[in-house]
Amino acid sequence: MLTRLLALGVVMGVAGWWLLASDSGTPSEVAGGRAEPGATSRMPQPVEPGSARLPVTPDPHPVEPGPARLAVTPAADDSQAGPGSTAASTATTTAAAAAASPSALLLPVQGITAAQLQDTFTDARSEGRVHDAIDILAAEGTPVLAVADGTVEKLFDSERGGLTVYQFEPSGKYCYYYAHLQRYADGLAEKKTIKRGEVIGYVGHTGNASPDAPHLHFEIHRLGPEKQWWKGESLNPYPVLRGTQALP
Repeated sequence: MLTRLLALGVVMGVAGWWLLASDSGTPSEVAGGRAEPGATSRMPQPVEPGSARLPVTPDPHPVEPGPARLAVTPAADDSQAGPGSTAASTATTTAAAAAASPSALLLPVQGITAAQLQDTFTDARSEGRVHDAIDILAAEGTPVLAVADGTVEKLFDSERGGLTVYQFEPSGKYCYYYAHLQRYADGLAEKKTIKRGEVIGYVGHTGNASPDAPHLHFEIHRLGPEKQWWKGESLNPYPVLRGTQALP
């Protein structure tokens, strides 16, 4: 009997110990692993696909959607005015008119200014003649320039004028006459088209000019309907070359 009681006590003791142990807590299984006793179990919070983002620094100069454009620096003055502006239109019109007008003549001797010209148009000459021209003094060999666009009508070597050039302007209304040349420019020929400012010869003293005073004898003729290079109405070049009077 005693033996049975002892065995029953042992069994009851073991059962009581087991019950006490099971009440003290059981390990938690988290995500397929084993947690330490007493550890707080936290399931990871679900994340929606695509919700994870890196921090983004705001653009200091946001650009609205649309075509990309390079920055344009505005014009600094009226000289950069666009087409249609009053300043640009006026300047263009003035320049075009000056270039097209036969009265916008270039001074025919290189390096000579309008202030250096002298009006010798009405000066008396031998045999009761009037000069009908102006003389432009310059060093021998100074380039002589075409006063306007036109055509070489005649190259002529005369007793009084020496080596001369007769130039017709495009409309055929005026003839420009250059005399006492030292020589012609290379390649100059009759019927050759020449441009305003082109070198056509060089200052000299051929003809009846004094070797001590080389100069260009320059005349302007208004041609008649027959368009003869040796015949026309003489016009005073002085006010035209100074810019104080237009060709009539």
